Amino acid sequence: MNDATDIRVLVIDDEPQIRKFLDISLRAQGYRVGMAESGEEGLRTLAAHGADLVILDIGLPDIDGHEVLKRLREWSQVPVIMLTVRADESGKVAALDAGANDYVTKPFGIQELMARARALLRVRVATDDGLPVFDDGQLRVDLSRREVFLGDEPVQLARKEYALLALLVQHAGRVVTQPQILRELWGQHHQDDTHYLRVLVGKLRQKLGDDPAMPRWIVTEAGVGLRFKTQ
Repeated sequence: MNDATDIRVLVIDDEPQIRKFLDISLRAQGYRVGMAESGEEGLRTLAAHGADLVILDIGLPDIDGHEVLKRLREWSQVPVIMLTVRADESGKVAALDAGANDYVTKPFGIQELMARARALLRVRVATDDGLPVFDDGQLRVDLSRREVFLGDEPVQLARKEYALLALLVQHAGRVVTQPQILRELWGQHHQDDTHYLRVLVGKLRQKLGDDPAMPRWIVTEAGVGLRFKTQ
């Protein structure tokens, strides 16, 4: 999937103006686009024609986006960006924990949505190509060798610091929720111990020289989780 014309995006949204807006915008980027007005239609379309990315509205007329996502995840790991008019953190966390890769709050800017779509599609390409290495010319993370370099200099990370970086790189381009990170790194009974994570993120950023005010790699989504930027 190196050519945008090989990439199919399925939009599941009941608002005609949103579908038209996204259809024009996505096609302008060279993507092939499929449209569905309801959750059931979206699931049928995905099963029949497939997709490389799904843009899914939470508020649908038949079954809501959470149910669509739940049913979709029973047989597909296609990246999903959720669209929501709700800005509350609990709703975002619920969507991400249920298997969404990212979310955008309506009204949204098309440039932001396209950037998030490209990030997820880049990760999909890397995964399909079997490349367990992140390398942007400055930071290199080799997951198979458990090595981290800044330029030509190796970065010595503590076990938990490396585990956090590896988790974020494996989910690059998407938000990983605080409860998910805490479960992965400290276990099921530490989901609410967010201070553990704050301290660990601070140490990791310091070793990577990543400014929290203008992050190059590790972005905090306030109250939700962390996102690893791929560019």
